[in-house]
Amino acid sequence: MKTELEKLRRNEMFHALRVSGLLFLGFIVVTEQVLTRGWIYRIDHNIEALKHPTFRGMSSHLLLAMDDLGLRWFTATVLLVSAAFIGWRFKSFRPFNLSILALLSLNGVVGISKLIIGRTKPRLYVDALHANGMSYPSGHASNAVISWGLLAYLIYRYTNRAPFNGIRLYPFVGLITLTVCTVSLIRKTHWFSDLIGGVFIGGALLVAIIAFDRFIPSDKQPS
Repeated sequence: MKTELEKLRRNEMFHALRVSGLLFLGFIVVTEQVLTRGWIYRIDHNIEALKHPTFRGMSSHLLLAMDDLGLRWFTATVLLVSAAFIGWRFKSFRPFNLSILALLSLNGVVGISKLIIGRTKPRLYVDALHANGMSYPSGHASNAVISWGLLAYLIYRYTNRAPFNGIRLYPFVGLITLTVCTVSLIRKTHWFSDLIGGVFIGGALLVAIIAFDRFIPSDKQPS
């Protein structure tokens, strides 16, 4: 029985690593297109040329609130507080440690990429690389994917028992990510490719962390 469980965990890990690798490949492809001003560059500027709606008053505040769903300090705070509570409830440091690993890896990869590429934001009406910009990849999109995605995973893993039986929140993660990306396009804080690149790298890191968690089991966590 133990051997079968270990085999299942290895299979889950290798599957997750393959998915993570494909997502990372997607990030590399988008990055190459940005650097060479390929087909995705044309999509960026076609979207930018569209007439963007104008929001004022309460609708403007609502738009900013939706944008905050991808804000670094907000997503990190929600993730860490929730992970600490789950860890306290199930007497395990694993949820908090995974959250720290996710945030450090994300900010490291995204931060370094931003500094190397240095792309300017669309609201400046200039699309320049290596110009000390911080547009690519989108931190909002990557934060939304990895922070809300990891929280959904932790809730699923640690409520996989009666009366919850594993609450699946992944559709909400997709909805939040789509909302953050849409608001970023409306507010002209990111190019379309910035957001796609952010989703790819955030997803790649998220799935890699899930693979790590499944490979090294915890006695406090459901099998």
